[in-house]
Amino acid sequence: MERIDCFKCKHYYVTWDEYFPRGCKALSFKSREMPSGVVYNSSGLECQRFEPKVKDPNQRWKK
Repeated sequence: MERIDCFKCKHYYVTWDEYFPRGCKALSFKSREMPSGVVYNSSGLECQRFEPKVKDPNQRWKK
């Protein structure tokens, strides 16, 4: 089974916190590891909140 790639999830974000640089908006937490790995290690299940990012070719930056 392949792990979920947080970089491809719309809930993933990079924080300004140097100790917890990766975050998940859907589950409201920050961590040192990728959020999907934290979810898997704590529950034994793949992340249930994964939603792929939607690419809009007409919008360069989100307003």
